[in-house]
Amino acid sequence: MKKFSTKTRVRYSETDQMGVVYHGNYAQFFELGRTEWLRELGVTYKYMELSGIMLPVISLKSNFLKSAMYDDVLTIETILIKKPMVKIEFDYKITNQNNELICTGNTVLAFVNMKTKRPTRCPDYLLESLGY
Repeated sequence: MKKFSTKTRVRYSETDQMGVVYHGNYAQFFELGRTEWLRELGVTYKYMELSGIMLPVISLKSNFLKSAMYDDVLTIETILIKKPMVKIEFDYKITNQNNELICTGNTVLAFVNMKTKRPTRCPDYLLESLGY
């Protein structure tokens, strides 16, 4: 599975006084898309950490096209860009309930050995889950 979609409803705490989603919350929407994408593959961050791997974000880009508002239902589409090696890269498309494109984005994460704090290869169990 190279692409996955999940939905979330904008909560009041994610907005400013005008009911508009604060721009910093989009990083959390991207994280939600990523973690649910992994969960759908049968892999969780918790499992990765228990096996000694962490995945820090090393790059984050967002393009804001339209405001998301309080109580909107957002669809977060998460797309794997290429086969993960030492890094894993995702693109994102966020649309509202009217199928209007709200935001696009990209993140790059590095596989890091928790003991050595050094970059490491993508775990075999994740590559197998992806069909590589």
